[in-house]
Amino acid sequence: MEHGLIVPPVFSPIPPAIHPRHEAINERTTAWANTFSIGSPELREKLVVHDIGTFAARVLPEGREEVVSILADFIIWLFGVDDGLCEEGELGKDPAELVGELSRMLRVAQNPDVPMLSENPLAAGLRDLRHRVSRYATPGQEARWVDALREYFLSVVWEASHRSRETVPGLNDYTLMRLYDGATSVVLPLLEMGHGYELHPNERDSTAVRAAAEMAYFIITWDNDLFSYHKESRAQQYYLNVLRVLENEQQLTPAEALSHAVAQRDRVMCLFLRVRDELAATGSPQLRQYLENLGTFIRGAQDWGISSHRYTTPDDPADLPSTFCDTPTDDSDEALDIPAVAWWWDVLPERETFQPSHGEFRTSATV
Repeated sequence: MEHGLIVPPVFSPIPPAIHPRHEAINERTTAWANTFSIGSPELREKLVVHDIGTFAARVLPEGREEVVSILADFIIWLFGVDDGLCEEGELGKDPAELVGELSRMLRVAQNPDVPMLSENPLAAGLRDLRHRVSRYATPGQEARWVDALREYFLSVVWEASHRSRETVPGLNDYTLMRLYDGATSVVLPLLEMGHGYELHPNERDSTAVRAAAEMAYFIITWDNDLFSYHKESRAQQYYLNVLRVLENEQQLTPAEALSHAVAQRDRVMCLFLRVRDELAATGSPQLRQYLENLGTFIRGAQDWGISSHRYTTPDDPADLPSTFCDTPTDDSDEALDIPAVAWWWDVLPERETFQPSHGEFRTSATV
């Protein structure tokens, strides 16, 4: 029963798109991973067939190609950290040692010229990424990219503390951890860089815009948990996933936990669409672009998640949907019972039922 879940089509009214150069981007990312020896040879052999360049091409379908390649290389680097350093390596079970290693890695991101970790392949890859980010980012975007890496590293150490004790956090703690351990916040400066704009701090740091960004993190990571549950639950090792958290905290069956998680992400998706539309109605052109980029990020992660060999491996495929649906399973305007994110529902002046505007998102590529 635990391993026979059928993930239903999830609610996704955002249209798909892909960069026209996605094949070339994917090939370059494979070459980059091999050049910098990201992960063990066995792990790297798996990663390079996961179409990670295509993932980045879906997230930035109209972005500058060089920045799409930075994003693709960063994603495969992340898997080198998540899969190799944390899940497969001993450091992932030793938070005290892991925090030291990640702190040294953070220093490389802050200043790639520091003479540290010179024999570490992940540090070498990060050093290259940081140099390339500097080439296309403003000083503000560069600083935010590094700061977001710190958030990611902190959440990875938190997860390692649970892995070391084989404990399962409660839903509120898991949500707070998951908002950042997917490294979604690290992608946001790249969305701006890819389109050649910088969102003004007065808009980016406003409560409603911050909430919209966090809603995107939530949807992306909850969807990833739905798509990855089959792979993770069969791996014969410790794993964290929203389904496991719900099963543990609320004493649900896997099928019940699946339905619950789908309803949660649907409710947040409905809120995201309402907040997006309201902000776009009065925001600057840069804010409207940013909101569009958040939506494309959500949809790009969905399209990659249901098609990548990472989750649809031929020898043990997950039962994932091949399409999406137009109707949410839960469009309630009541806040989720998760204190860490319940404030999202306070950013709208009026609570209303799901009424998304149509035609706001543009697509530039055939999918």
